[in-house]
Amino acid sequence: MEQSTLATDHDTADRMSAETKFDDDDYPAYTMGRAAEMLGTTPGFLRSLDEAKLISPQRSAGGHRRYSRYQLRIAARAREIVDQGTPLDAACRIIILEDQLEEALRMNAELRRDRD
Repeated sequence: MEQSTLATDHDTADRMSAETKFDDDDYPAYTMGRAAEMLGTTPGFLRSLDEAKLISPQRSAGGHRRYSRYQLRIAARAREIVDQGTPLDAACRIIILEDQLEEALRMNAELRRDRD
């Protein structure tokens, strides 16, 4: 009986782990092919974002790139900017600067709250 309880506890832990993964924006759930399909772009575009260090996908045990939802949102933003005629390196720099600005604004707001 103790063994079945352990199996049930293990099954619950596995299920909770799977549920957590579905909700985790940083979980690398998407293959390069699937990510490219979702974004309406090519695997080469995604590789170029990796080379530009805008996103750094995790690698599977076989060495394949795996993307998270968060990374796909960044890639989608890069694609929007590139589609408007901006060179890829400039689009990456814009996204990095936007992210830094957002973080600085968040920190300033936090400091103001703490001060008041």
